[in-house]
Amino acid sequence: MVFKEPTFHGLEPEIEAEIANRASVEAAVANALAIAGGIDASDVEVTMEEDQVVLTGTVGTVGEIERATAIASAVEGVDTVQNRILLGGPSAGDPH
Repeated sequence: MVFKEPTFHGLEPEIEAEIANRASVEAAVANALAIAGGIDASDVEVTMEEDQVVLTGTVGTVGEIERATAIASAVEGVDTVQNRILLGGPSAGDPH
């Protein structure tokens, strides 16, 4: 009998502990963004790709984009942050 390495469509399955760790880092970053001052992160999404945190969504100012990176980087367990946040929140060009 020949035993193969366990794979799913040619990819090794992720270890459940690793998935749980990713989820806890995502939650910690999202929470830090939610409670931080100086940023409206209601339209920001936090995910993990490989070993880096990825921020996507929209905010109202360039300063909020920079602040989101700083906040995410300060969370324990975060090594690298890729910021894909775009301008487009309510204060980006809305005269009201």
